[in-house]
Amino acid sequence: MSAQTSTARATNAAAPVLLRERDKDIAVLILNRPQARNSLSEELLVALSDAFTGIAKDRSVRAVVLAANGPAFCAGHDLKELTARRSDADGGRKYFKHIMTTCSAMMQQIVKLPQPVVAAVQGVATAAGCQLVASCDLAVASSAAKFATPGVDIGLFCSTPMVALSRNVSRKHAMEMLLTGEMVSAEHAARVGLINHVVQPGDERTRAIALAKKVAAKSSYVLKIGKEAFYRQAELSLAEAYNYASEVMTENMMARDAEEGICAFIEKRDPKWEDR
Repeated sequence: MSAQTSTARATNAAAPVLLRERDKDIAVLILNRPQARNSLSEELLVALSDAFTGIAKDRSVRAVVLAANGPAFCAGHDLKELTARRSDADGGRKYFKHIMTTCSAMMQQIVKLPQPVVAAVQGVATAAGCQLVASCDLAVASSAAKFATPGVDIGLFCSTPMVALSRNVSRKHAMEMLLTGEMVSAEHAARVGLINHVVQPGDERTRAIALAKKVAAKSSYVLKIGKEAFYRQAELSLAEAYNYASEVMTENMMARDAEEGICAFIEKRDPKWEDR
């Protein structure tokens, strides 16, 4: 893997808060605030948003892996940064709203991104860090990783992380995490559907990239419409979901790659995707 660019609005000699590497057609974004447990500062939120905006327009990127440097994957919002704004004239209200809406918009960028996103979780993912994992389409975690929504322990219920968490795991499992704030193991996270795979420590990024490559081998056009349809139908009633999915399937059948893929299957050969 070779580094292509570093993405961040870092100043002076400070290390960029977000690194970007490239493994052929896989973009790898790496949270790079290990000294702050990769907490989501305003700078990091903006860097992530900018990266996703660029990737969405880059047809050479077929999948994304989101990883992190250091012992923690992401500890959630930067509480020191937020607390510093208590001295604002409004007690920090305007800034708090700005950060929460900025974070929520970035999480939605992941869901709306045409390319699938795979999280590679090497360590603890808490609060908005757990939300970040839940917002990704797929997740591979080290057996040493742990997950929690511990806001209740500090008087700040994890309301925004709750949105992504409750769309990944069952209500009772989500509520237990939200109400107790307790850490859950990678194995438990896999059982309840928060992550896909548990691997040996140190293997999570390699395995996440391998999974991303497996997905990236498919038609990017088909992945794009399929990902969009997956999230949209989940919010509809059963009848509405079937009506919508039928329309998507019809349009998909008219695509060149559907025609090619079906012919290749019938002719017992590998398809040649044109991504249209």
